Amino acid sequence: MVIIPVSTSNRTELIDITGLVKEAVRKNKWVDGVLYIHVPHTTAGVTINEHADPAVREDIIEALNKLIPVRSSYRHSEGNSDAHIKTSLIGSSVMVSVEEGRLVLGRWQGVFFCEFDGPRRRETYLKFIVASA
Repeated sequence: MVIIPVSTSNRTELIDITGLVKEAVRKNKWVDGVLYIHVPHTTAGVTINEHADPAVREDIIEALNKLIPVRSSYRHSEGNSDAHIKTSLIGSSVMVSVEEGRLVLGRWQGVFFCEFDGPRRRETYLKFIVASA
């Protein structure tokens, strides 16, 4: 397993980690298989979405904040229930095919670490599953 450290600077943000994931694939010489990307936190997640236009990240955050406001009649005493709910909706893992040492993503797709309770120091786990012939 490879661990990618992620430091966040805002309470809510989407950080493009595509380059870091590609570098891990290259460095570890992963050629053909599936890359399992997992965020082991209850208030942070991971998603694949457009990374060409930064406005998409802002739109996702705005929509999530409208659907799940920071303040509401939540019962969780830590004051971060919205972050737990957002993480449940986004998810804590994604899988990406790797072919010939390259991530198989669409032209506009990127991998995003999703912070909902920052700023914090976080981790993203990568586990490569080799394709069998």
